[in-house]
Amino acid sequence: MTTAASTAPAQDAKALIEHILERYHATHRRELAELMPLAAKVERVHAAHPERPVGLADLLTQMNAELEHHMMREEQVLFPTLLAGGGGCAPFAIRQMRHEHDDHAELLKALAERTNGFAPPEEACRSWRALYEGCAKLAADLKAHIALENDVLFPAYEAF
Repeated sequence: MTTAASTAPAQDAKALIEHILERYHATHRRELAELMPLAAKVERVHAAHPERPVGLADLLTQMNAELEHHMMREEQVLFPTLLAGGGGCAPFAIRQMRHEHDDHAELLKALAERTNGFAPPEEACRSWRALYEGCAKLAADLKAHIALENDVLFPAYEAF
């Protein structure tokens, strides 16, 4: 017989994972799909500008590929394993995800550097401003996403 107390952590984890999927995974996918071509446009249109974000489109493409691979493994392996109780490969998978989160943090540093701390030049056009605003939002969301997994979700299963 299952008691309310024994199902509460599983229900909390399910709700948290659903939140991560809807709020972060879906958002990262949607926003990166918009930011990559916008970065390419800004780099192309402002090729002669000394403060143009050189290599930003390539960096966003790299981030997209790495995040997509990471999120797919969470969705297909880690999250189902955690929802099934967290046994088996969960400790290894959590360690791997934490390592990848560290890699994502390095990409976020590069993103801030390429965008001058997300501060466009004074004379920047609307597209350039929108690009930097979008990159700043992506960075803030990804930091919050990583913190939620590292500090809330994973510790609930590492105690076992």
